[in-house]
Amino acid sequence: MNPQVAGITDVGALRTANQDAIDWRVSEDNRQVLLVVADGMGGYHGGEVASRIAVDTVMEVLVPWLSPDEGVPDEPDDAIQFAINLASERIADQRAADADLAKMGTTLVMAWVIDGEAHIAHLGDSRCYLVQERELACQTRDDTVVQNMLDDGSIRPDDVPHVPFRNVLTRALGASSAIASFRRVGMAAGDSLLLCSDGLTGALPEDQWLSLMSTCETPDDKVRALVDASLDNEAADNVSVVLLILN
Repeated sequence: MNPQVAGITDVGALRTANQDAIDWRVSEDNRQVLLVVADGMGGYHGGEVASRIAVDTVMEVLVPWLSPDEGVPDEPDDAIQFAINLASERIADQRAADADLAKMGTTLVMAWVIDGEAHIAHLGDSRCYLVQERELACQTRDDTVVQNMLDDGSIRPDDVPHVPFRNVLTRALGASSAIASFRRVGMAAGDSLLLCSDGLTGALPEDQWLSLMSTCETPDDKVRALVDASLDNEAADNVSVVLLILN
């Protein structure tokens, strides 16, 4: 396995501060890849603090497992949930210590790929997509009020842009239960994983992503093309994308 990873986080076309945070790591033996995206909320400073705590904590807990000498845990999902629980505790501590951070929280989406199996976890509306055989498939379900309405038939997909509270989250790290949703997906050479904040999904229709990426040679160029297109569409939120390609 020869993993290639690229990522960008951008303030977007309208915001003055970037409350997203991203990170990734590839193990020395190329058997494992860790990818993380978080989209903070709770004011100018609070969102930035929450997303950074979440990403840094996940990396702190899980990166040591990427050492070839360490091996991998028997239950990777348990290790992921432990990292998320710790991040939630740290966000709660910061909220309690500083009144200016009292409303902060963050979405979190991450993937830990071990020998071609992706362990995906998320809270909130940041997403993970699998690109396989030239098809794009979302692997996460948005934790939002509007998604609940879609699921129970209260609204149709065409109604979503007109729902005033469409961005209200039902789960977020630091603002609700820290129990994540999990999914496992098998990957092979030629497959990709794309993690993103809702700045991308809100500004650039999914049906344009593959055509944009197909015109680019490198992972960096593919990520840049997606972010630039969202900025051209005047992305109203911060835009973050992390892309893994398995060769």
